[in-house]
Amino acid sequence: MARHALQKSRPGLRISLGFSLALGLIAVSAVSPSLEQLSIADNNLGDAPSQILVSNNPNLDFDRGQYQIMSGPTVTKLLIGDAEKPEPGTIKEYALERVLDYDWDYSEYSCLVKLWERESNWRTTATNSSSGAYGIPQSLPAEKMASAGSDWRTNPETQIDWGLNYIDRRYDSPCSALAHSDVHNWY
Repeated sequence: MARHALQKSRPGLRISLGFSLALGLIAVSAVSPSLEQLSIADNNLGDAPSQILVSNNPNLDFDRGQYQIMSGPTVTKLLIGDAEKPEPGTIKEYALERVLDYDWDYSEYSCLVKLWERESNWRTTATNSSSGAYGIPQSLPAEKMASAGSDWRTNPETQIDWGLNYIDRRYDSPCSALAHSDVHNWY
């Protein structure tokens, strides 16, 4: 009798096992970097198939219905809390003024504060012992900052000017630079 009950449960077990296996294959396929596109149809709701682009690009955004899935600097900008308003006459106040000169908003300043606290703690003479990166923005090689002024070794304003120019040219914004740094541990 026990054998009879076991045989009856096998079709259900097979269905469950088959469903789990199919779901696992779909999940593996969805995260495989070799895939470029995956179509998913929600037949229960009668929706047309949605296109999901799969990429190693950390800046990939896509929409699903009324929801947007974000990554990279967009997420970084949302997750970084606003930096404290800088004290008048400080290098952080100067940095905020320069950030605004680039037409970036306060959230970009907040990303910059987090980035440069991580890199140098805003010290003009901060030196990375393994790479030789130098100053507030951790220029590598350090002498690159000479393009912003001959006083680059000690003047925080010169270092900030060079660092913001570098960020603008290479990453478009401080939050993009911070997102890169979060992934690669350098910018």
